[in-house]
Amino acid sequence: MVLRIRLSRFGNKHNPFYNIVVAQARSARGAKPLEVIGTYNPVPKQPTNLYDENANARAFKEVALDRSRTKYWLGVGAQPSDPVWKLLSMAGLVEPKPITHNKA
Repeated sequence: MVLRIRLSRFGNKHNPFYNIVVAQARSARGAKPLEVIGTYNPVPKQPTNLYDENANARAFKEVALDRSRTKYWLGVGAQPSDPVWKLLSMAGLVEPKPITHNKA
């Protein structure tokens, strides 16, 4: 049984929202996962409660992740998908993938 940590899409058209889930590798994207370990909102949001000097603050993408459960699933051999690998490397849970340049 191969486990994957991947994104499961929710939300409306042109307004995506993703759950970060642990699921069997062969199950469909919308199938019921084994566990939901986080959420990811790729739509940039402006920070709230800004003062006048911070009016030019950058927008951010919201990621909420249960670090202990993610470490557990990585420890038992769950393989993250490429988008999830990037999120986990930004959180410091996995090493960033090396950049490979394919020569055709």
